[in-house]
Amino acid sequence: MLTIDIKNRLKEKMKIVQNQDQSSVCLVGPVTLPIQLENKVVTFKWYTWLKLKEDTIDKDSVLDSITTASLADLQQSSILVYGDFENSDHPLVRFHSICHTGDIFGSKRCDCGYQLHQSLKMIVENGHGALFYLANHEGRGIGLFSKSLAYLLQEEGYDTVEANHALGFEDDLRTYEEPLMILQELRSKPVILITNNPKKLFALKEKGLSADSHQPLWGDSNLYNKKYLETKVMKSGHIPEQKEITI
Repeated sequence: MLTIDIKNRLKEKMKIVQNQDQSSVCLVGPVTLPIQLENKVVTFKWYTWLKLKEDTIDKDSVLDSITTASLADLQQSSILVYGDFENSDHPLVRFHSICHTGDIFGSKRCDCGYQLHQSLKMIVENGHGALFYLANHEGRGIGLFSKSLAYLLQEEGYDTVEANHALGFEDDLRTYEEPLMILQELRSKPVILITNNPKKLFALKEKGLSADSHQPLWGDSNLYNKKYLETKVMKSGHIPEQKEITI
């Protein structure tokens, strides 16, 4: 059981955020997070959030539940914020879907790891921005285990869309209600979205994203992800990369 003093210290960095449909999340932060970005250390402000159940809609209830909620068995999303994100003009924002294989292991079957680190670099160079790391987006929302099955089908010749369909999933199950709630809590002015998919920008704007433009991000094209990148363009509406695929 947490002491009153510990609770009070933690509650100063906690905030309950409600959506229009009355769903709630608990936003925690900022935490100072120094990150090695190429040859220098850059300091970000780190936030994370937890979707709340009806019986944990206040800060005390959240703190009382953490030892029994088995949060390590689930996934929580978080945000890295750089610069004066709240007030700056034209900050860059990346909604990055977790990719266990690409982000952690450096898999060349996708371009996710490259996009993660390049987005952080772009945000720092821009002077202001935020990267949302979305933990329930693995495999476009089908989860890590299902993604491994999809990879097996891809080794048999399926593309990413065909593999998801063969497993009984839609092409893309990702949702953005929670990160949009957090974005609107941290900033009211428009942002520039880092994405290769104008359809994604349009869809997010329909759900309340305040964005006036988007910045494409291509790179790390190679022999292993050639079909993956081509499928993004041909079936998901991504802007074609200007450079040729290289080995």
